[in-house]
Amino acid sequence: MQNNNNVDTKRIERAVREILLAIGEDPDREGLKRTPDRVGRMYAELFAGMNDDPRRHLEHVFTENYDEIVLLKDIPFYSMCEHHLLPFMGKVHVGYLPRGKVLGVSKLARIVASFARRPQVQERLTTQIAEFLMNEVDALGVAVVMEATHTCMTIRGVKKPGSVMITSAMLGRFRSDARSRAEVMSLIKN
Repeated sequence: MQNNNNVDTKRIERAVREILLAIGEDPDREGLKRTPDRVGRMYAELFAGMNDDPRRHLEHVFTENYDEIVLLKDIPFYSMCEHHLLPFMGKVHVGYLPRGKVLGVSKLARIVASFARRPQVQERLTTQIAEFLMNEVDALGVAVVMEATHTCMTIRGVKKPGSVMITSAMLGRFRSDARSRAEVMSLIKN
């Protein structure tokens, strides 16, 4: 059975049952009986961005004669590392220089979520958000800075809790003009 996100939850349930057996657990014991179902629904939620077109969040843009930086800071996000299927999460700062069009503030957070709810790597996620805004909003410049903790590094492998990975994508004027770049980075840091 597939849900509306085209995620085959029944197939996930069968796979989770096999994983439980493979680690030596009894998938029929009381505490685990519903685990395959819960994991199937969880993956449908976590990967809801797979079939989500972020352009739908651009249906309502506003014509505005504003040409200074628009910045939404500290947008919480979570995503799944495509290498280990473990979550990474943190905050992202998204800024742009409009060219006659501005977005409703919630649209930036919705666009971030649309790209984050897919198997990802942080570097690609950062670039996807920036390129999407640059191309679809026809901005003069876009700046995206992402700070994230990766559980694939903090709870397994090297086990370094507290470490934070930072990535950035600077496009348009934020890439070509050092003063604009410095201004947006100063706003992000404050």
